[in-house]
Amino acid sequence: MSKLYELITKLCPNGVEYKALEEIASIELGRRVTKAEIDRNPGQYPVWHGGETPMGYINKTNCPPYTVLVANTGSIGYVNWISIDSWCSDAASMVIVKKDILSSRFLYHFLKSKEFKIKKFRRIGGVPTLELRKLRSFPIPLPPLQVQQEIVRILDNFTELTAELTAELTAELTARRKQYEYYRDLLLTFGDEVPMKPLSEVCVLSAGGDVPKRHFSKEKTNEYKVPIYSNGIGDNALYGWTNEARINNPCITIAARGTIGYVALRNEPFVPVVRLICAIPKECINVRYLKYATETLNFKVPTSGIPQLTVPMIGKYNIPVPPLEEQERIVTILDRFDALCNDLTSGIPAEIEARQKQYEYYRDKLLSFKEVTA
Repeated sequence: MSKLYELITKLCPNGVEYKALEEIASIELGRRVTKAEIDRNPGQYPVWHGGETPMGYINKTNCPPYTVLVANTGSIGYVNWISIDSWCSDAASMVIVKKDILSSRFLYHFLKSKEFKIKKFRRIGGVPTLELRKLRSFPIPLPPLQVQQEIVRILDNFTELTAELTAELTAELTARRKQYEYYRDLLLTFGDEVPMKPLSEVCVLSAGGDVPKRHFSKEKTNEYKVPIYSNGIGDNALYGWTNEARINNPCITIAARGTIGYVALRNEPFVPVVRLICAIPKECINVRYLKYATETLNFKVPTSGIPQLTVPMIGKYNIPVPPLEEQERIVTILDRFDALCNDLTSGIPAEIEARQKQYEYYRDKLLSFKEVTA
């Protein structure tokens, strides 16, 4: 930071000039390309369609390296930076800088910091598109190139460090999950002394029905505070809220469609919908033990018709049923592993979010310049 401060003090102590984007860069609309054309002419050059990842690869280019892309449709206003020869479709605009006064990477960081504003340049009426007139007139600061390059160096280093941290945390989480699965499977492996029983014998099984039509809210309210769950993982399973539960006992749910076989523990009253399967344990089964045991099952989905599980299918799968005392011992051990994985899982997004906010704070500080007055 001290080097940047010295450069600013030396080269632009009174502020910097701002110019409209179209004065310092050319803004060219990409050219339409279809999926069929990509399939007919496969190649090495990525095709950018305004999103974070290419829609395919083709054997021709229209977008030079070090170009800033701004999405015109779909994710309108999304800012991307392309470092290699590519093809840009008509879903994005190419912003090609005048290199003698502006670094493309500096422009990328600046436009990315203003992405929330650019996303509002949405043409009203008809098909939603980016209003290029507003993008062309968007004011861009022009500090000396040395200052731009130092800012780019700082921000790129910060981005790289964040990526390294994310990779380390993800690797740690993967290792912990493998360790958890190993001990779970080991603890749930028994000899002939422990009987195997079908889920239909040790649980009350049922499938979720339709979404409540009259008593339903997308948000939790004082009246509607009973959660509605459908097939999905984690928060994605929460469909909405209602006022009366259909399942009042602690149980597990098994996704019958979509994320087929995903198992979740439900301790609070709720409403299952979209054929979500519920398994309420009988007196011989600890509900948390039931969750761990069911997680080890490899559900086979029919290849014909709609891919889904049904109550009769689920009911035929067997799990080991040791005495309740042994179930509770196993649950105590696995709960510790589960808590460790969950803490790490929730910790990763929290840490990444904290790093992202830190990055955005310093980025915005670095890219804020006093405008020089004539």
